[in-house]
This record gives sequence, C-alpha cells and structure tokens, in this order.
Amino acid sequence: MEKYPNVGYDFQLLIKHLLDRVNDWRPNETIHYRDKFSYTYADMYKRVHKLANLLKRLGVEKGDMVAVMDYDSHRYLEHYFAVPMMGAILHTINIRLSPEQMLYTINHAEDKILVVHKDFEPLINAMKKGFETVEKIIYISDGEEYSPQYEAAGEYEELLKQESDDFDFPDFDENTIATTFYTTGTTGDPKGVYFSHRQLVLHTLTEMAALSSAPYPAGFNQHDVYMPLTPMFHVHAWGMPYMATVMGVKQIYPGRYDEMIVKLLLQHKVTFSHCVPTILQMIVGNPATEQLDFSNWKVVIGGSALSKGLAQKAMSRGIKVMTGYGLSETAPLLTLANFKPGMEEFSEKDQIDVVTRTGFPVLFVQLKVVNEKGEELPRGSKYVGEIVARTPWLTNGYFKLEDKSQELWKDGWLHTGDIAYRDEDGYFKITDRLKDVIKTGGEWVSSLEIESLISQCESIAQVAVIGAPDETWGERPVAFVVHGKKNAAEEINSACNETLKQFVEQGKIAKWAIPDKFITVEEIPKTSVGKIDKKLLRKIYREKYAD
Repeated sequence: MEKYPNVGYDFQLLIKHLLDRVNDWRPNETIHYRDKFSYTYADMYKRVHKLANLLKRLGVEKGDMVAVMDYDSHRYLEHYFAVPMMGAILHTINIRLSPEQMLYTINHAEDKILVVHKDFEPLINAMKKGFETVEKIIYISDGEEYSPQYEAAGEYEELLKQESDDFDFPDFDENTIATTFYTTGTTGDPKGVYFSHRQLVLHTLTEMAALSSAPYPAGFNQHDVYMPLTPMFHVHAWGMPYMATVMGVKQIYPGRYDEMIVKLLLQHKVTFSHCVPTILQMIVGNPATEQLDFSNWKVVIGGSALSKGLAQKAMSRGIKVMTGYGLSETAPLLTLANFKPGMEEFSEKDQIDVVTRTGFPVLFVQLKVVNEKGEELPRGSKYVGEIVARTPWLTNGYFKLEDKSQELWKDGWLHTGDIAYRDEDGYFKITDRLKDVIKTGGEWVSSLEIESLISQCESIAQVAVIGAPDETWGERPVAFVVHGKKNAAEEINSACNETLKQFVEQGKIAKWAIPDKFITVEEIPKTSVGKIDKKLLRKIYREKYAD
C-alpha cells in the first residue's frame, strides 16, 4: 500500500471556476454598457451559457479559434468566459491594426468564427476575400437598425435569444490554451502570444491579492465600481475584468472611447480604472473637467511610464494613481507601485516618487536586473541592466515562431527588453526600453527620465524624447512636446530649458542630457495600444527636422 495514496479529485484551474462563485455571491449586482444596456450577474451567467450553445451550434469545437472585433462591452466580457470555458480559444483582435495586419492575425491564428461590431464592416469588406479559415461571421448591431453587406450567420442578440441558458461546460486539462492575441513590435508581422486556463486563473488570483492586500494608493475591493479604460483586445484588459467578475463588483463598459467616458465616471461614481498615461492626460487636461470631483477615483497606469508631472496633475485633482508594469507576453502583471506600510504618511513629493516607480513584484513573480552576460546586478541606481522574468503565467512563446520564442526565453528567463535598476526598497525603476535608450558621447541617457522632468515644466501636456543621430556625439536627445499655450513655442522651450538647468544644478541630470531641440507638435503619435510611437517619431525627425 502506498504511504500517500492518490485517491483525491484532481481539481483543475479552469476559467469556469472564476465564474462559479459570483452567481451566488452577488447575482443582483449590475453590469452596464454605455447608456445602452444594463443587466445583472445572474443575467450575464445565463448569457455566457447561451453564447456557448450558439457557438457549439455553429460548429465550434475544442481548440477552435473564435475571434472578436468589438469595443469594450458586456459582450466582450461574455466571450472572455464562454469561449475558453467550452475548450475553444478566444482571439481578441486588435481593431487599431491596419487591415493588412489584421488579416494576417486572423489567418495566422486560423480563426473559425468572427464576432464583429457593425462599425467594422469596412474592414471586413476589405479583408473577406483574403480569409483562409473563417467559416461564419456573427455581427453586432448595437441596438440599431443594420444589415451587413457581407454574408453572416446572424445578429448577436437575436442569435442569443434562440439558445438555451443551460450548457454543460466540460472539465479538461488546465494547461489547455484559453486565449491568444497579437503584439506588434518595431519590425515584422505581429506575433501571437497565448495563455492557458491555469495561467489566467493564477494571474487573476494574484492580481486580486496584490490590489486587495495593499490598498494604498489604489487598491481594489468588493465595494469598488470598476470601469476599464484599457482596450479589452489588449492583454485581457490587463486581466482586470476577470478579477472584477470574481469579486462581483459593479462593472461599467464604456464602448468606444469618447466623451461618454467622463459621463459614465460621474453617473456611476466609478472608483477604479486602469489606462495608459495618454487617457489620463486627456481627462485631467480637458478644461471641461476642471470643476469635476475625481476624489474617489483610483487609477493604475501602465503601458508607458507615469511621469511625475502627470502624477502631480492627477493627485492635485484628488485622483489616486500608481504604476503597474507588465508586457503582452506576461499576461501582463509583474509589478505594482503599492505603498509599503507607512508610505501613505509620506509627503506628496515622496508619494509621487513611489507611484512613478515601476513597482514591486507581486506574489509569484521573480524579476532580476542582468547585464549583457546574464549576470544579476546589485541593487542601486548605478547598476542598470535588462529586466528578466519568471512567473507561472508568462506566455510559453510566440505562436508558430520557434526562433522568436527561443530569443524571448533565452537562458530560461523571459527577456523584457526593458532597462532598469532595483532600488534599496526593492522597487524596480525602468529607465528605458532597450531600443530607446540614448547613447551620447559614450554615456547612456534615459529618455524616460528626461521625459519625466520635462513633464514638470509649466504648460507641458505631453512629451516624448528620442535619440537623434549626431556626427560628434553619436546621438543627442531631442524632445517633442505638446503644450497648452498657443503661439508660445519659443516661450515654452525657453522655460523648459531653464527648468532642466535647475534639475542639473540639483544633480538630477547631467548638463549634456538636456535635449538639443524642443520640437512643438499638436499631437504625439501613438501605437495601436496607446503607447508613444518612438519609431515613428524618429522617422518624422529624420524627414522634417534633421539638420
């Protein structure tokens, strides 16, 4: 007889178990989509079952790809659960890609079913002749009169009405792939990352623990009202909708990002969101919001660095902000800039210093800073290298790209491409992307550090710093700025130079780190997920501003 007999039930970590609890815990709490639609968790639970029955009737089997092209909505949330729960794979399509890139991802993922919002009909018409695996399209009319100009299986809501709200979601191996989406780089085609049920369940539980156990400055609990401001096609909206659903909080989905965002914030008294810095800047920098009360709003910033200038603007409006860090490849959570006990008593200046750090690793995350040989570096701002990671929820590679996967996972650690140091408190601080760091006169200059300092100059709304080719020094910093004063470019640039000189005197940066040029622009270009597009900025500089 075995000393430790294995006769128990082998419980698998499946996404369906994230939904089990809420139907009993808070069945009457509500989920809202813009000003168009509201329902309870009990309703949502039934609709998830209906959706699974619909997909099964359309021929979806275990391992098939179901792709979604929609704005942030309750429908997307239903797909987050129904598709992987039936053993299929959810492909969240980046609707901001070019039609050519989008078609590539649809064919590369081998999508079988497309669920498409009516607004994207021009894209479907442009791509449909190139579809290689798509068998059926479900269209979303969004409550309006609409007939697609392409062959479709039917309208989403009408099809759901025909289905039973009882579906027997199967048990299967927790390592079954649940989701995929495509991340864009500086060159080449988008790369598909993928995540299993086990990975997403562990990510959800860890995210919930990290935000609930350290409530300052932007914790999350069952009394919060949640509204994502990160696209649901991008890294599962940072995994937050899964967490919000497990906790049964009131959820608000804004749909298309427009003036409705502020209306929903106020109407539903939203207390917790997450977004890239651009979205926060749009809200706090809008004169129409100056008199609005945001004192109950907590916001996690990711995707790009949270500058000290933007943090100060947000905090002056009563918003509680902090940084979160991760990549598409990491599902995404790696760190949060939570306060350690006692930090909530810090001065505002010191609190800003904490919330703009990259953050402290959450549970189950192993991070280290390494040099070019892969050797771990000591703590301290003098020891700068690449962040490498291990957690239970990192993608195992890029779909159908063995070479790129090996490169990502060199030496058994996932290589982030982010340059950083770890401070004495244990927090990480990214100083640049590997490809964005500026080397001038043999010295490394952090574009993110310069951006953060420039953001503190008066009237600066947005800033991006790049390295421009220079015959003498190799590269020199150049700053693109968006400011709030019309016809005052020379005045703003002069003021920025003077402010940066003060930072030089304070020893925060070296004199040669001050940009040679301040280029005033109306808008700084962004990538499809809202990050500053420095590749395009370098191209713009070469074509328009290079001497």
